[in-house]
Amino acid sequence: MSEAASGPPAPGPTTTPLLRARGLRKSFGDHEVLRGIDLDVHRGQVIALIGPSGSGKTTLLRSLNGLETPSAGVLEVDGGPTIDFARAVPKAQRFALRDRSAMVFQHHNLFPHLTVLQNVTEGPVQVRGVPRREAEARATALLERVGLADKRNAYPRELSGGQQQRVGIVRALGLGPDLLLFDEPTSALDPELVGEVLGVMKELAEEGWTMVVVTHELSFARAVADEVLFLDGGVVHERGAPRDLFTNPREERTRQFLHRILHPLD
Repeated sequence: MSEAASGPPAPGPTTTPLLRARGLRKSFGDHEVLRGIDLDVHRGQVIALIGPSGSGKTTLLRSLNGLETPSAGVLEVDGGPTIDFARAVPKAQRFALRDRSAMVFQHHNLFPHLTVLQNVTEGPVQVRGVPRREAEARATALLERVGLADKRNAYPRELSGGQQQRVGIVRALGLGPDLLLFDEPTSALDPELVGEVLGVMKELAEEGWTMVVVTHELSFARAVADEVLFLDGGVVHERGAPRDLFTNPREERTRQFLHRILHPLD
């Protein structure tokens, strides 16, 4: 847990992906949202998931940490046992999957009746069993790092949207995860507040945190991501380095999407 205060978990000694997904599928009734997704996430890597609304980005993200149970496919975490969703997944495997990651949600999801400090410390204390005094010391250090140490005793309603989202990031970091998952963390913010959240995320990327980010902020994906995946209709249509995918996309569907986002009035 010391990584939560001092920085990201150290890279492993091998090139084995931290998380490896093959053939992930997810259906809700007759609607197939994911249609065979392959993904490798290496330590220290930042992956951006882009695509139109309803393309499966959030469902994929939630499948990576067990908030959604895929209908089929396999996941491997850090070279460990394969989780095969074609079979019943033992509860211990689902918990182990969720234990390695932490998610920052679109709408903050802070507990309104708890102070900022309490929101950040509840997870380490209740889930990880960290002594409260130790958890509070780490939380205070993280809040100071994102410029919110003076808000430790405030309630969420007393914060701006950008401040609430920064608390959400600190809450995720406080769990000491191997993998940080971001689900459109700026989409619910006023435009003038977006930069303060993206700035924190950029710093985390520069420090070597492993991140998978669902985002519509294409400038952020271009500047920060190591790999960008374009999803549409539950399928990865194209993947590559930002400089390649944004400058010279291979697929016509990718070109159409980027043109509509970058040139909305054309």
